[in-house]
Amino acid sequence: MIKSDSFKSGLSFGLTSAVITTLGLMIGLYASTNSIKVVLAGIFTIALADALSDALGMHISEESDPESNQKEIWAATISTFLTKFFIALTFTVPFLFLSLTESIYASIAWGLILLSSLSFVLAKKRNENPFPVILEHLIIAVIVIALTYFIGIGINQFFG
Repeated sequence: MIKSDSFKSGLSFGLTSAVITTLGLMIGLYASTNSIKVVLAGIFTIALADALSDALGMHISEESDPESNQKEIWAATISTFLTKFFIALTFTVPFLFLSLTESIYASIAWGLILLSSLSFVLAKKRNENPFPVILEHLIIAVIVIALTYFIGIGINQFFG
């Protein structure tokens, strides 16, 4: 029997990782290249490569738990991959309708909404006040966005 915890762990981890890593990569690439092709290539690359990497990491993590059985291990692995892959791909949608800069802003808003929603659900499940949980997670996301933006600017200035 598969514990739903394995699936939920993969889902939570995959969503969080998809939002943070995809936004970080997008912002850094945008700031360093200002190229829609480069940003989209980054999103598609991270959707596949990082989803597979994180799924393998989750797989090995679950294997290290002596209480986990093969079904639980694979439930966490597959849910991590699918969540990370499909959530990362959702960041391509604004590029179909908006300019590069507008797409970046829309993607930031989308990522923060996803992260806030997950944080709210997790806080409610733990009978915690959602505000501090949401705030903590959003602060981390904003730090990632700011740091990758400045790294991208620095790379553009140094190598551009």
